[in-house]
Parts: sequence; structure tokens; C-alpha cells
Amino acid sequence: MKYVSIENVEPGQYLGKTVYSSNGTVMLSAGVQLTVFMINTLNRIGVTMLYIQDPDFADVEPEDILSEATKQAVIQEMNDAFSAIRSGKDWSTKKVNVSVDRILEDVMNGKETLVQLTDIRTADNAQYVHAVNVCLMSTLIGINMGLNHGQLKDLAIGALLHDIGKISTADTPKQQDILKSHHTWSGFEIIKNKREFSLMVAHVALQHHERIDGKGMPRSLSAEEIHQYAKIVAVANTYDNLVNDFNGGRMLPHVACEKMMAMSGTELDREALVEFTRIISIYPNGTAVKLSTKETGVVVRQHRGLPGRPVVRLVKESGPDLDVKEMDLARHTTVFIDAVMA
Repeated sequence: MKYVSIENVEPGQYLGKTVYSSNGTVMLSAGVQLTVFMINTLNRIGVTMLYIQDPDFADVEPEDILSEATKQAVIQEMNDAFSAIRSGKDWSTKKVNVSVDRILEDVMNGKETLVQLTDIRTADNAQYVHAVNVCLMSTLIGINMGLNHGQLKDLAIGALLHDIGKISTADTPKQQDILKSHHTWSGFEIIKNKREFSLMVAHVALQHHERIDGKGMPRSLSAEEIHQYAKIVAVANTYDNLVNDFNGGRMLPHVACEKMMAMSGTELDREALVEFTRIISIYPNGTAVKLSTKETGVVVRQHRGLPGRPVVRLVKESGPDLDVKEMDLARHTTVFIDAVMA
């Protein structure tokens, strides 16, 4: 498969990865042959990138830590909880706990795999995919920082619910006052009333927009005043927002990582950021790249600990045949990726 911009998708190509709706149901299944109508519809609902089947890269698969079943179930459970909150109804902490347990199980089984955020987003499922991605990355960072299972559970719940304050809720005077504040306060108020959750979970929602230099929101906390879980979630949240901005400012993963490194010690916690760089894939499998040798190819495999040195497959015509070779950038240390080709 190849990971390409929706602008470069052509009718007749086959979808490589399933597209889900906001309630976790299948919108378009992997393997469907794309039509002009399908492509236009995907473009209209906010899809920016797709996996497309390609015979030259048939063996290339995104190395997902979370199974499709987990993603589908968690998105559906999040949709149920958030819909209840929007309508002012009680929401199930049990469903949130079940979702987090699913995520933790997959993460513990696949923690050696680098994170590749290549899920296909639409305008209606973006909120839930964002929550799942922030939860995934936060949990992996927490593992690297030595958190125990109980701490990871609280961190994961806080990460999954970090933006819960953005949801409009029942139109009561008390709630209206909360909603006039920063969404972090709203999230804190929503979560703290659930006794099944640790108060630390509510503080993740409250503090994830604080900055190390004290210039963040909503209370201008700094350094040691910010809880460790919130520092971790801030890193994961920043990255996912940078690479999946629906407002047109979407960055490529390696550019986002460079930007975040410049935030170290001012906006973002240095320790959490270092551990983040060890779990993220900055050139996801299927990404077309141009090398410093002027050759072009597609990333096919990753090296944990060397996110900028993947294996690239180069395919070019050689008479009637194709010349195919793979270049392992971990071995070819003088060759670099010059550009990503959307």
C-alpha cells in the first residue's frame, strides 16, 4: 500500500484501509474500487490522506499498535459517551474503562512497534480519532517513563477524555457558567463529578494546555506545578494536532517533530518529549519519499530507536522490467530523506 494525498487519488484505484464513521461503523471498506463520486465525497467530508493498494508495494502494511477491532469499538463507545454528555444525560464511566482496558491490552502487546498515525479521518470522526491517538501516545510515553499499571490506567483515561470539555452540555445556568471558561475547566468539572475516576484524571483535562514556562491556559501553571500526566498528554496532544490540523495547517510528521523539539523546556516538558521521540514513526510505512541520491521510493519498514532511518523501497523501470531494490537508511548512513512526496 501507499499513503497518498486525497488530491493524488484517481478513480479506479483500490482503497487500502477502511474508512470509519463517527459511530465506529464502516463507511468504505478496504479493497473497494474508488469512483469519482467516492473520491469527491471523501474530499468533501474532510479526508486528506488515504491508503491506496499498489502492486509494487502489496506487502507494505501500516504497523498499527491498536487493532481495527479496538479502534472501532473505542470510537463507538466514545461516540455514545459524548452524545450523552451533549444531551445532558448521564454517561457511562464503565464504557470508558472498557475502552481504556482495550487500548492498554493492545499497547502492552505492541509496545515495541513505532506509532504511525495514519488512520483516515473525516470531519465527523476526527474528535474521536484524536482522543484515541492521544491516549495511545500518552500510554507509550508513560511506559517509557516507568509508570506502573495503575498510573498508566489513570493517564490513559485522562488522555482519552482530555478534550471532553469541548462538548456542549445541558443548558443549565451552572453549566453555562462553566462553558464560558476555557474548555479545560469544563472538562475538569465534567470528570471530577465521576467518583469512579481518580481526581488526577480530571487534572489531565484541566492542565493539558499549561506550559512549562508558565504562559499556558487556564491557570498559568509552570514546571513542577503541572502534573506529570498532563505534561505527557500535552506532548501527545500537540503532535496529533500538528499532523492532523483540519484548518489547513497540517504538518508532515518529521516537520512536526522538529517544531516540537523547539518547544522543549518552554511549552513542552523535556523528559516527556524525549520519550515521545522514541515511540513515534516520522516516516510512516507507505510514505513516498525523495532521497538525497535523487532517487524516489516508498518507506516499507521501520527501525525502533531510529525513526528517521527507515527502509525505503526504490522501484524504477529498467527496459521492459522493473528494477526493485531496498535501501536501509540505518546502514546507508550518508543517504538522507530530502523530501516527502504527498
